[in-house]
Amino acid sequence: MRAVVFERFGEPAEVREVPDPEPAAHGVVVRVEATGLCRSDWHGWQGHDPGITLPHVPGHELAGVVEAAGDRVTGWRPGDRVTVPFVCACGSCGACAAGDHQVCERQTQPGFTHWGSFAEYVALDHADVNLVAVPEDLSFSTAASLGCRFATAFRAVVQQGRVAAGEWVAVHGCGGVGLSAVMIAAASGARVVAVDVSARALEMARAFGAAACVDATAVPDTAEAVRDLTGGGAHLSLDALGSPVTCAASVNGLRRRGRHVQVGLLPSPAGTTPVPMDRLIALELALLGSHGMAAHTYPPMMELVRTGVLRPDLLTTAAIPLDAVPAALSAMDTVPGAGVVVVLP
Repeated sequence: MRAVVFERFGEPAEVREVPDPEPAAHGVVVRVEATGLCRSDWHGWQGHDPGITLPHVPGHELAGVVEAAGDRVTGWRPGDRVTVPFVCACGSCGACAAGDHQVCERQTQPGFTHWGSFAEYVALDHADVNLVAVPEDLSFSTAASLGCRFATAFRAVVQQGRVAAGEWVAVHGCGGVGLSAVMIAAASGARVVAVDVSARALEMARAFGAAACVDATAVPDTAEAVRDLTGGGAHLSLDALGSPVTCAASVNGLRRRGRHVQVGLLPSPAGTTPVPMDRLIALELALLGSHGMAAHTYPPMMELVRTGVLRPDLLTTAAIPLDAVPAALSAMDTVPGAGVVVVLP
């Protein structure tokens, strides 16, 4: 099969022929119809994920058709239209027994723990636990975007953030995850403040429901700007970018008893990221992480997508072929509001 491969972290990837994958007894092989390009892919290519072994095929947001199934798979067969969360759970550990598949103790992640979906085929583990059916009237391109950026934002805003109508929600970083969070929070009845350095990203945030925008290049203190716009601070704030600056700004922009959700990956050369804990204690703030979304919690989100309340399709800014992935991957850290989907023939 053809796949995008990189041999060294941070060096150019290339499209070339590699062996086809085989399904595990509990897994499937999916023929990839569409796969998203996400900032997490850029982090993996840069070497920020210790689980990646070289050479490597990235890609973790995918939708396609089951090509082959292992002999222990009972719920799926060749020809089924499917998508999958980027965290593939084992289904049997303590976390999975509690329903917390997104933090499975033995999780696998296509594009990280093993070769991913920037390829014609991808192997997925524990299919009966992880696969999600894609309705016939939902395009593969839209379904692919659900696997990471949109589902991640949905869990961060709705399940972890516990958003309520009328609340102020601040979103720091308006890339794929951030714009998804803006759309989901606005659809939930919240008033959203979008924060970014890009005028184009903020323009898109307004189009997706942001009530106010903060240009981080035009103000000395984005947290202060958020507090001013919201009459004392956001009830819920998300760092959807993942940097020490945006993390601190998200916490500092909260009102009393507000909730910060860390969504963006936050690699730090020092191994830790400074957080304004004095403010967290004084205002009784909640500090939460959010890591993907379990397959069994997809139905409410899928219904909102099916009925048009949520429109993840509008977040796709470009559709590219597999051959264009290496260049797009290298540009991922510089393109504002990127929502790229790779469509395979």
